[in-house]
Amino acid sequence: MRDERLEKLAEVLVNYSTNVKAGDKVAISAEDCALPFIKAVARAAVAKGALVEYYVDIPDVDATILKNGTAEQYARPNIRFGACASSDVWISAWGSENTKTMQSIPAERLKERRLANKDNRKIYSDRMGTGELRWCGTQFPTNGDAQNAGMSLEEYEDFVYQAGYLYEADPVAKWKEMAAEQEKWVKYLDDKKELHILSKDTDIRVNVAGRKWINCCGQENFPDGEIFTSPVEDGVDGYITFSYPSIINGHEFEEVRLTVEKGRIVEAVCKDAEKNVNLLSYIDTDEGSRYFGEVAIGTNYGIQKHTKNILFDEKIGGSMHMAIGEGFQEAGGKNTSAIHWDMINDMTKEGKIYADGELFYEKGHFLPEVLK
Repeated sequence: MRDERLEKLAEVLVNYSTNVKAGDKVAISAEDCALPFIKAVARAAVAKGALVEYYVDIPDVDATILKNGTAEQYARPNIRFGACASSDVWISAWGSENTKTMQSIPAERLKERRLANKDNRKIYSDRMGTGELRWCGTQFPTNGDAQNAGMSLEEYEDFVYQAGYLYEADPVAKWKEMAAEQEKWVKYLDDKKELHILSKDTDIRVNVAGRKWINCCGQENFPDGEIFTSPVEDGVDGYITFSYPSIINGHEFEEVRLTVEKGRIVEAVCKDAEKNVNLLSYIDTDEGSRYFGEVAIGTNYGIQKHTKNILFDEKIGGSMHMAIGEGFQEAGGKNTSAIHWDMINDMTKEGKIYADGELFYEKGHFLPEVLK
């Protein structure tokens, strides 16, 4: 039996998020546990006259190769990633039966695989930057992700679909409403030169001069809700402590604290000192991973619970995040890396953000009087 919410999600992704047209080459990708998602999106895309290709990831197979293979076997480009990045449209879903599948893989092997995929990531970044690739990533609710979020599957399904306004009679109208509100702040920030971000154990200045702010309202991530840009590469100074766990490849690092000089991370530590070696293996993926590719403010106040899933967590209303590694060409970013790792900070208790010395954001909210 088809889930009406999933069918509605597929329709929004195809008709609104990526605006699929007849003749478009559309790639659909997800893990093996998300086959219902692939089928639903394929139905919607075929109805638009698209040329559909689909790619199924099997994490257990990847884990076998990484654990037991030689460097020749595991340090290879991700064919699926490259093929999808070369399409006109790429619609993907996150969703795993076991979110810890890669947790026991040696950090060095994961790093070598990331580096092997660097050329494919460049294809993706270049084509996203020019608009040649229309991409949207979303979440398919699974038992694994539900357990990771501390919910039952039914609760997690409700959380996922509510965050995307899919219970609304017209979800697209809600996303357009969000887009209009966020655009006011994008315009406010577009001509600013520096952000000064203050919070618990955080005092960092971010040069954004000449960079473009991007309004995220369901057209690249779904659900969505953030505004972001890429910092000037050598223009970040200070220190920042991320209050939410920073998660990558099943590894969790609590209270990551980064010290930055002229854009470059010079010190990285986390709450559990024994995890610092693993943390540094990601920070040192390549030279670009020592720099920042993103600074952003989360705006989806329908998401208030941290679920250990970056798609939702970076959108939490009242949060801000920064990402190490790959920058966004559409925002003017020039940093290149095989990694893009978002780290999130709760701003609701004592957070403040100044733009060129003017306080415009405090305790998790924009200050509307600034626009007046």
